[in-house]
Amino acid sequence: MSSLVKEDLEKKLFKPLSQNLYEFIEIEFSVQDRYYLCVSVTKNEEVKIIMVKHYRIGLDEKYEVTKKWSLNDLQMIDGKEADTDNPFFDLHFKKVYRLEAYSCASKYAFARTVNKLNHAYLKKDLQIVNFDSTYINDDSIWSSNNKDCLVLMRICFYAFNLVCLSLCPLPL
Repeated sequence: MSSLVKEDLEKKLFKPLSQNLYEFIEIEFSVQDRYYLCVSVTKNEEVKIIMVKHYRIGLDEKYEVTKKWSLNDLQMIDGKEADTDNPFFDLHFKKVYRLEAYSCASKYAFARTVNKLNHAYLKKDLQIVNFDSTYINDDSIWSSNNKDCLVLMRICFYAFNLVCLSLCPLPL
């Protein structure tokens, strides 16, 4: 489903703007409408963070840009609590935007993409706080292109270790 939405966003919104869409996540912004937070790169290699409203007119899917920021203006991404599974995070520009991702995994996917594009294009000191750095940095053993499976993979690893340890006999 998300790959179809990504293709549709690229075709109807980002390609006409001459931008490449790198990542998008669904955010809880309004009860009535669906919103996406997108990260794209322009032809001039400027990284943009764009909030898009998604709605239908008849059978046609429509997308409208509601907010647009430059990654250069982003001061900090605050994940709220690194040790709990919550979808809430703040984007600190001149104003702080409090957002709720569809899931904790999508919040981390967004932060990973912003971090990766920051290192590739801006190389500025972007603060990413209250996230587990193991899941954010590409140089970690857990980095993956499967983004949403990252958290699940680590949980399975720990569960497997617990099962193995519980099966080991204790010396008397």
